[in-house]
Amino acid sequence: MEIVTVTKENLDEEHICCAISNNKDSQVSAKKSWLAERFDDGLVFKKGDVRGKCFIEYIPAEKAWCPIEAAGYMFINCFWVSGQFKGQGRSNLLLDECIKDSKGKNKKGLCVLSAKKKMPFLSDPQYLRYKGFDTADTCGPYYELMYLPFVADAAKPRFKQSVKKTKTDDRGFVLYYSHQCPFTAKYVPMIEDVARAKSIPFRAIRFETAEEAQNAPAPFTSYSLFYNGEFLTNEILSDKKFEKISAEKTCPA
Repeated sequence: MEIVTVTKENLDEEHICCAISNNKDSQVSAKKSWLAERFDDGLVFKKGDVRGKCFIEYIPAEKAWCPIEAAGYMFINCFWVSGQFKGQGRSNLLLDECIKDSKGKNKKGLCVLSAKKKMPFLSDPQYLRYKGFDTADTCGPYYELMYLPFVADAAKPRFKQSVKKTKTDDRGFVLYYSHQCPFTAKYVPMIEDVARAKSIPFRAIRFETAEEAQNAPAPFTSYSLFYNGEFLTNEILSDKKFEKISAEKTCPA
């Protein structure tokens, strides 16, 4: 497998793996706009030369859209190799490329958002441990910040104290999200429409800068849904799933 590095120069021509439709699709245009604005922050997007989800995306932790303290580390935004490529060594190739690149930039190590067990949109902890990653910090209800240090005395990355409680003072449903994940461009408007049609108290707050995301109330800033201040899920919901959750939360027992 050849590895392609997506840059400002080839962004328009390259597909971005997680959203394969043409550039006129709202998901693709939102993600590509987000990427274009991050390249100057040191973001790197590498993908296999295949038609499918086979890529790794990473950025200096100081510019990461995640409420962490990890000076000198590289933060993996997203690392996704779909099941159709399982057992072909493609995950290893992409991660090795990330490690080589990060070491070449004199980083202390890598860090990545994961969970106690494999969950949607979060890196697989079992694979990460197999590759030498360890848990640096934890945050409720299930998040783990995993890291792979390149030097023995590297300080552990950690979550900001502001996300340790994973609660807010908001009432009703509040969704914090960004266009870091292309799927939000499609699915956030869907649940906004459901909430409007059914008079469900709902508010969507989009992070538009790294500073805003670094002060988020939950670690996964691509999508975090709360109800009456309690964190519910980081799974990007369809309209049907949101209807089910809203019925469970708002209907009397």
